[in-house]
Amino acid sequence: MKKTLVSALTFAFLTFAASALDYTSVTSALSDIFSSAADDNEGITSFRSLNIPAGGRAEALGSAYTGLCDDISFFDYNPAASCVLQNTELAFFHNSWIADSAEETLAGTTRFGNFGLGLQLKCFYVPFTEYNLYGDRVAGSYYSETSATINASYNFMAGYNFKGLAVGINGRTSYRSVPDYTDNQTDEIISGSGLSQSAVAFMGDIGILLRFNMAKFYSGREPNLRLGISMNNIGAALTGFGDSIEVDDPLPAKVSAGVSYRPFSFLLFTLDFKQPVNLQSPSQLPLFSLASGVEISITNFFSFESGLLIQGGNPRLSFGSQVDIKGAKVNVNYTFDLTSSSNPINHISVSAKLNLGDRGRAEKQKLIDAYYQKGLEYYAQGTRESLESAIEQWDLALNLDKRVDPAIEGKTAALDLIRWHELIRDFGTLDKKKQD
Repeated sequence: MKKTLVSALTFAFLTFAASALDYTSVTSALSDIFSSAADDNEGITSFRSLNIPAGGRAEALGSAYTGLCDDISFFDYNPAASCVLQNTELAFFHNSWIADSAEETLAGTTRFGNFGLGLQLKCFYVPFTEYNLYGDRVAGSYYSETSATINASYNFMAGYNFKGLAVGINGRTSYRSVPDYTDNQTDEIISGSGLSQSAVAFMGDIGILLRFNMAKFYSGREPNLRLGISMNNIGAALTGFGDSIEVDDPLPAKVSAGVSYRPFSFLLFTLDFKQPVNLQSPSQLPLFSLASGVEISITNFFSFESGLLIQGGNPRLSFGSQVDIKGAKVNVNYTFDLTSSSNPINHISVSAKLNLGDRGRAEKQKLIDAYYQKGLEYYAQGTRESLESAIEQWDLALNLDKRVDPAIEGKTAALDLIRWHELIRDFGTLDKKKQD
C-alpha cells in the first residue's frame, strides 16, 4: 500500500510541476542560450521516430544509458546487455510526445546462462487530419512508424574476477505508414495514394559492454563501473512499392559511447557521447550530443532520476522516479524541452517492468557459495584428508560453474599442499632408511 501511494504521489507531483512551469520565460531563456548550437544538418534523416526514447527510467537519466543498460530498456541503447541482465523481464512503455503524438513499446527479454535473447515492438503514431480548400475536414487517419526488433547477445569469458565481454546485436525492421489522401477537386480519397510515400527500413545494431569494480564503497557482487559502445540504426530505407521503389533518406544512424559509475549503493552517475553518422552523405555530418544522468535510491523500493541531454539547439531536462511494487517496477518520467507543452501536458512517459524470475540463477549461486564455503572449512584443517575433502567440495562448485575463480584458486592451493605433504612424507621415509 505504501509503495502504491508513493508511486501515485510521484506521478501527481510530476504532472503538477509540468503544468506549473512558466514555459514562456524558460523556453525564451533556453532559446537564447542554445541558439548558436543549432544543427544545420538536423532533420535530414527518415524514420525519425527511432530517435524518440521509449520512455521510463532510461529517458529520466537523460538517455545516458549506453554504458548502463541494466534493465529491459537496453534495446535502443546497447544490444549487448541482454546476456548480463539478472532477470527475465517483460515491459510496457507509453510515451506521450508532442502534438498529440505518442509511442507505445512492448518488450521482453530472457537469458540462458551467458546467452541473452530479446524482442521489442515499438509504434509511434500521430493523428493525420486533411482539410480541403474551404477548411472542411475531408479525411482523418494516423501516420505511424512501427519497428520490430530481435536481439541476441553473449557474455564471453565470464567469471568471478573478470565479468566477461558482452557482445550483442539487434536486427530491426521498420515500416512507415502514410494514410491515403484526397483529390483536391473531388475531395474523394485516392485509394493507395499514401502507399507511394510509405517506406520500409532494414537496419542493425551492434554493441559491447564491459563491467568492472573500481573505487567501490559498498559490498555487492555486481560491478559498479560499466563501459559501453554501440552502433545503432545501420541500414537503409526504401520508399514506395511496386515500380516506384526508391532509396529513402538516410536513417538516423549513430555511434555511442557511455559509462556508468556507482560509488555507493544508493548513488549512480551515467554519461553518454553520441555521434550521428550519415551513411549516404558522409559530408553531411550532424552534430554530436552529450547526455548525463543521476539516480538516487531513497529506499530499497523507491529511487529518483534526473538527466540532461544537450543535442543541438533543443536541450532536454528530465525528471523521473521508479517504484518497485511486488516484482513490478513502475517509472514515471517528465521531460522538458523547447517543444514541451503544459496544455495539454506532453513529454510524460510511464513504464511498467515485470520481473519474471532469474531462471534459477540465484539458487544455483547459493549452492555454489555453500560448496565453496564448505571447502574453505575443510582447507583450514590442513590435513591431507581434509584437503582432499576441500577439493571435492570445490569440484562440486566447478561442476555448476566452471569459471568460479575462487574455487579454481583454492583447488590449486590444496593440490600444492598435498604435494608438500607427500614430499615431507617421502623425505621422512628416506631419512629413516639411511638410519637403518
